[in-house]
Amino acid sequence: MDGTDDSWTTKASDLATESAVLRQVLGLHPTQVTVAELVREIGGEQADFGERDSIERAIRDLGGAGLLHRSADFVIPTRAALRFSELLDR
Repeated sequence: MDGTDDSWTTKASDLATESAVLRQVLGLHPTQVTVAELVREIGGEQADFGERDSIERAIRDLGGAGLLHRSADFVIPTRAALRFSELLDR
């Protein structure tokens, strides 16, 4: 066995990116953040297409789950996401 971890799937990577995006948006709230700012914060200044696409998919999927709102280029947490975050911080 070569010791590599084959359990790191695309799904696991997508979930990790969604988690990072949600944490970043919640951590910056009430400041509104743009998609470009999230890409820089999470993917770095030299984020490649794959990293940018991953973050944009995470924003889309979190919006579909009712945790983020996207208005033009701005991304903000929903009331449900904020309430959940409050409950976790207790």
